[in-house]
Amino acid sequence: MHTNNTIRRKVMAGFTAVLAGATLLGAVPMASATETADVQTLSQHGGAQRIASTPATGKAKNVILFIGDGMGDSEITVARDYLYGPGGTLNGIDKIGQAGATSATETGVGQYTTYATGDGSSRTNQVTAVTDSAASGSGWATGTKTYNNAVSVDNSFTPQMNLLELAKAKGLATGNVTTAEVQDATPAVMESHSTQRSCYGPQGKTDGTSDDSEQRCDAEQLLQNGGIGSISEQLLDTRADVTLGGGNKYFNQTAQAGQWAGKTLKEQATERGYQYFEDSSQLASLTEANQDSPVLGLFSSGNMPTQYNESKALDHDTAEQMALAGQQDGNQSLVSCSTNSEWLGNKGASLADMTSKAIDLLSNNQNGKDNGYFLQVEGASIDKQDHNANACGQIGETDDLDKAIAAALAKVDLSNTLIIVTADHAHTSQIVSWPTYYGLTTPLRAKDGSALYVAYATSSSPMDQGGSMSHTGTQLRIAASGPGASRVNGLTDQTDNFFTIAKTLGLASSTEEIAAQSDGADATVSKAADGSYTANVTGFNGDASLSYSLADKATGKTIASQDGCTVDNGHQGVCGVRVRTTQTTPIAFPADAIVEGGTYELTVTGKQSGKKIVKEFQGVANNASATTDNNGDVAVPTTDGEAIAQAEAQAAKQKEAATLAKTGVAIALIAILAVVCAAAGIKLRSNGIAFRDDDAE
Repeated sequence: MHTNNTIRRKVMAGFTAVLAGATLLGAVPMASATETADVQTLSQHGGAQRIASTPATGKAKNVILFIGDGMGDSEITVARDYLYGPGGTLNGIDKIGQAGATSATETGVGQYTTYATGDGSSRTNQVTAVTDSAASGSGWATGTKTYNNAVSVDNSFTPQMNLLELAKAKGLATGNVTTAEVQDATPAVMESHSTQRSCYGPQGKTDGTSDDSEQRCDAEQLLQNGGIGSISEQLLDTRADVTLGGGNKYFNQTAQAGQWAGKTLKEQATERGYQYFEDSSQLASLTEANQDSPVLGLFSSGNMPTQYNESKALDHDTAEQMALAGQQDGNQSLVSCSTNSEWLGNKGASLADMTSKAIDLLSNNQNGKDNGYFLQVEGASIDKQDHNANACGQIGETDDLDKAIAAALAKVDLSNTLIIVTADHAHTSQIVSWPTYYGLTTPLRAKDGSALYVAYATSSSPMDQGGSMSHTGTQLRIAASGPGASRVNGLTDQTDNFFTIAKTLGLASSTEEIAAQSDGADATVSKAADGSYTANVTGFNGDASLSYSLADKATGKTIASQDGCTVDNGHQGVCGVRVRTTQTTPIAFPADAIVEGGTYELTVTGKQSGKKIVKEFQGVANNASATTDNNGDVAVPTTDGEAIAQAEAQAAKQKEAATLAKTGVAIALIAILAVVCAAAGIKLRSNGIAFRDDDAE
């Protein structure tokens, strides 16, 4: 027997479930990030937006997103004060968002929040005040809050479509430029999906002479285990028109599985049509970059060298002695920053050089001419030098970014191009009035001859024992000039940046709009000379990964499939086949899986959109007279399995209707017969006919 309370609880539980379902389907609006701290809500796609109801304020043909990694307000101010004095102006950073400073008729300046929803993959679904570059970058790349260490996957380890993929789906040209390794977190969020930011290549984070993938990658993600592959492998699949940066040593790694197993990533890149080069002097001579021949320039083995040589932050006593000496000699005793001879800006590959070339290449690309382009540019080592308490290093890298922004301003038309300048997280450096007692200080002699004391004090262990200054959780400056710029005004979240860019470019941005990008999904089948079959899948542009199954129609037996991985440590979201957005995604079947004359059913499903296609085909004989493609592969006739299933279902319905119609006619005849018999005095029985006795009681 149920009590009233029990019934009430069941009713409320049912109501809650219905409400939750309605919320996910969009029937009931989600609470905004300002109304709730529920981490499940915040970690949904778009769940952390602060300005979800604010419409796009303009339409742009092109968007350039500049990221100063670790560039908080302190880092901007340190660079300005050192280079131009406290009353000076940075030539790029300070002009973006400033009304009247450029030709832009629309500008905006605001602040945004950057918190994460987990501190590492083993501690997801908890609001984390201090983000890392991977989580923050994933936020603006996908519109989805996630955990520290995640690269464009959500808290359940499911890939989320990023701006570069969505721009490609819309037909835009795309670029990704950084002074870091191209596998580093910020560039990686636009080119890959990874549960661990350290999963650089199929052999982990090595130069190819060893393998530490077990420590660097979740096993499910590796190709040999049925995963979507490492960051570098996915970079090649994503196929941005222009990719420039460092990290070429990781392309010495060898693929462990898949189409290019046994070949290095460099060999793979070349075979796949990339203009791959490592000599920065070749940058100036580039004239073309497109999907047939994309540019992949990797100019250093690791991160690119910084503009300025290193400066050492000093303990209190040493820094104070230097400061006192500076007071006596007009600050001559203080540190002056000097140019690094290894800096590639000396060889035509500064961040400004790379940005300028990327803009030229994307603007001349046919897609860029017709539809526009999306370009992300990162000044990466502001953060890295802040970690090292290297004041000169961070100043030089901020200057490098500033000059890149100025170069862009000199090239683009702000009536059709939106430029956004922001960062991924704040950092540790502070301008102080005298060397600090706790922490470390660098006494600098600024360009104008004044003293500038830059302090660092956020390391959890001594710097001389391998310590590193940590990020801070403060909100960040975001500034924009061009169509849509005013949407950054006020307080926003880094996930709002995704929606600002997507709406300004007219890209799909809601879950439903993104899923609809896969409505044109299709597949054909071909047979190679060696007898192997390949499904050539296209149109899944709302998905990052696919699952598939191949079944023998005669037996119903599945003979090949890929959905879950061969290992399961709780990260099945990165299992499946990596989608090559706007390209053909091949799915290869074993040569002995398909026999001549057999009938097979192939089902391919988008793991993000849920879109499913079904194709039927027969095994074919090797026939030299059959139609072949440029590779000599035979085109195998296919039929739409879903259409067949629908036709069969319709035929079954028609047959059922006909049966019911016949039954209805029979019943009607029996009814008429019953009336006639009644009139004739005949009684119908289920087991025969009997004459009625009118005298019987």
